[in-house]
Amino acid sequence: MSDAPYTAWVGRSETRRDVITSAPLRGLSALLDRDEAWESGEIPPLAHWLYFLPTTRQSELGEDGHPRRGGFLPPIELPRRMWAAGRLTFHAPLRVGDAVERVSTIKSVTEKAGASGPLVFVTLTHAVRANGALAIEEDQDIVYRGESGAARAGPPSSRVAERERVFAPDSTLLFRYSALTFNAHRIHYDAEYARTRENYPGLVVQGPLIATLLMDHHVSAHGAPRGFSFRAERPLFAGDAAKLCADGCALWCANAAGETVMSAEAL
Repeated sequence: MSDAPYTAWVGRSETRRDVITSAPLRGLSALLDRDEAWESGEIPPLAHWLYFLPTTRQSELGEDGHPRRGGFLPPIELPRRMWAAGRLTFHAPLRVGDAVERVSTIKSVTEKAGASGPLVFVTLTHAVRANGALAIEEDQDIVYRGESGAARAGPPSSRVAERERVFAPDSTLLFRYSALTFNAHRIHYDAEYARTRENYPGLVVQGPLIATLLMDHHVSAHGAPRGFSFRAERPLFAGDAAKLCADGCALWCANAAGETVMSAEAL
């Protein structure tokens, strides 16, 4: 496969600006079932995902709830789009009241042939600055794929966790996180669409939500890390009992069958 159709998008960038306000943080605290309100001071790691939100006009959304293809991101026509992985370095904390700026650049677009059909990986790099100073560097991998069937069952993870936390990703949890992040992707709230249009067995749990829960699991024991990486290995669906697992700084989320749905590492 050739990457040539998308080379014109490599190097494109966009800039968004925002202010770190406390209202989204109160929502995150409620979502995490915590008492902290984060009304002032440093915000928790990964909470920057609650800012720089997309504001695409309603008339410019596609059937899946995402902005129509071909704007900042390349016009990849494969129907399934997922946040596949991320790598972050935290240089300085963000604080309530900070004026922040995020510069996003398309780093690469790569086509691959997977076992289930064609895949296209788009890697973005984000630089987040607070009051002009670099605070976070982040690489984000987005994968596009065809309407393949459900992921094949894998063996249960053989890893042993020193700390575990059970959580139940129901439709209410997914809805609240989509509301916090202004994410209109219908696979997270429209069960009929998820089943009939994208061939999933049910609502799909957001990858960033799982990463946020894993980060919270780490921070509760070790505090904020200097870096964090995560990789989605298979979808997690609403109604599936799940576990957040940790062994030192190694983290993973397992579904009810014991399969790893996301691996992560705090640095």
